[in-house]
Amino acid sequence: MADTIRFDDKVVVVTGAGNGLGRTYALQLAERGAKVVVNDLGGSTDGRGDDQSAASRVVEEIRAAGGEATANFDSVATQAGGANIIRTALDAYGRVDAVIANAGILRDRSFSKLSQEELDIILDVHLRGTMFTVQPAFNWMRENGGGNIVMTASPSGLFGAFGQANYCAAKLGIVGMMRVMAIEGAKAGIKVNALAPTAATRLTATAGMSGEATEPKTPEEDPMSTGRVSPLVLALAHASCPASGEIFNAGCGWISRAVVAVNEGVLLDDFSPEGVAAQWDTIRDPSRLTVPVDATDYWRMIQAKTGATG
Repeated sequence: MADTIRFDDKVVVVTGAGNGLGRTYALQLAERGAKVVVNDLGGSTDGRGDDQSAASRVVEEIRAAGGEATANFDSVATQAGGANIIRTALDAYGRVDAVIANAGILRDRSFSKLSQEELDIILDVHLRGTMFTVQPAFNWMRENGGGNIVMTASPSGLFGAFGQANYCAAKLGIVGMMRVMAIEGAKAGIKVNALAPTAATRLTATAGMSGEATEPKTPEEDPMSTGRVSPLVLALAHASCPASGEIFNAGCGWISRAVVAVNEGVLLDDFSPEGVAAQWDTIRDPSRLTVPVDATDYWRMIQAKTGATG
């Protein structure tokens, strides 16, 4: 049996924590001893408006249960907002041990009709918003013994989904950012991973899936419960987490790792498009996959296959 995972004396920032997955993360972290910064602008699912009551209610729940929490109402979509979210943690508690970058919105549209505004706002909240929040935390952790960062990807970003070109681009961008942060933060003891969650929330309701239950249900009662995702998130946010630079899926209680992999491929001897066309079956064969550690490792694979130098 694994040791009990506790967050006593640890400070965890959760963005988008007023509802859905973020709320569940915040409540469960506090139950296990964390001091939680509950961030939520309180906007609608498409990013319009603001309402401080969302974050405030979660803070009240945590305090009523005997926990410690502080609300923050900044938008993640600006550099000043992201910096102030982390500053709230430092001012209130003096440290940041983990950040869960969870805030998100949707502006779904088929690719042929997607507007620049619909692209920009999704990139602002998801991609830039993740960077604006985690970068100041990353810099503080680098000088103060490390920490854990959990970034939110998506099955849509990994595998594609109709009508979500903007969202998928942002989410896969987060994966690339996570990989670099894991490489650059390793020596400082910073672990960075990405989560692709599947659960019933306000956002999934707008995308045609089950929405957040009006009456809270336990993970045992509801397969789409946010409580079937949160165990992985808390494990990733804990100092004992062995992983960094990895992508994890969680939904309905099933947890898995997603990888970016390379197959055996072919070594061309006919350097023409016809030479490629003749080898399509082998080039596309998904068997015998290798998972490169990073871009340098991938270059070593090329060298081993081809004898290239440089």
